[in-house]
Amino acid sequence: MTIKVGDRVPDGTLTEFIETETEGCTLGPNAFQVADLVRGKKIAVFAVPGAFTPTCSAKHLPGYIQQADALKAAGVDEIWCVAVNDAFVMGAWGREQQAGGKVRMLADGSATWTRALGLELDLQARGMGVRSQRYSALLEDGVVKALNIEPPGKFETSDAETMLKQLRA
Repeated sequence: MTIKVGDRVPDGTLTEFIETETEGCTLGPNAFQVADLVRGKKIAVFAVPGAFTPTCSAKHLPGYIQQADALKAAGVDEIWCVAVNDAFVMGAWGREQQAGGKVRMLADGSATWTRALGLELDLQARGMGVRSQRYSALLEDGVVKALNIEPPGKFETSDAETMLKQLRA
C-alpha cells in the first residue's frame, strides 16, 4: 500500500556517506534511523530511480540544489535525496553535483524503506533491479503533508519549484 498525505512515514535505516568525521559520525557510510531524522523537523524529500541517471542528474537533483536556500527560507530544515543505491554511490554523486551543505544524499541500498513507503519501482526487466519511483514529499515531524508521485518516465510534479509552491500555499 502506497503512503499518502496524512500518514506517518515508516521508520527505517538510511545511510549517508560522511565526508568529514565529527562526533557521532565516522568517515564513510553512516546509518541513520528515519524516526530520529524526522523528529521535530520539516523535510523536503525527493526520490529518484537512480544516481547518475539522465533526468536525475540533469534536472531533479540540480533543481533542489539551486532552490536549497529558497526551500530553507520557506521553512524547510533539511532536503533529502533518496535513491536505491549504496552510500558510496550517493556520496560520489553528491560530490559530482556539489550537493554538500544543501541536500543530504541518503541511500536505501536494498530498497527496504522505499518498499515500506510502497513506492518501489520494479526495473528488473531492464537490468536495474528494484528502484524507487520518482516522487517528492513534504514531511513535518514524520507526517506526510504533501506527496507528488510521478507516472513512469515523467518529471513534472516532483521538482523543487512544485515543492516551493506547496510550501508557500
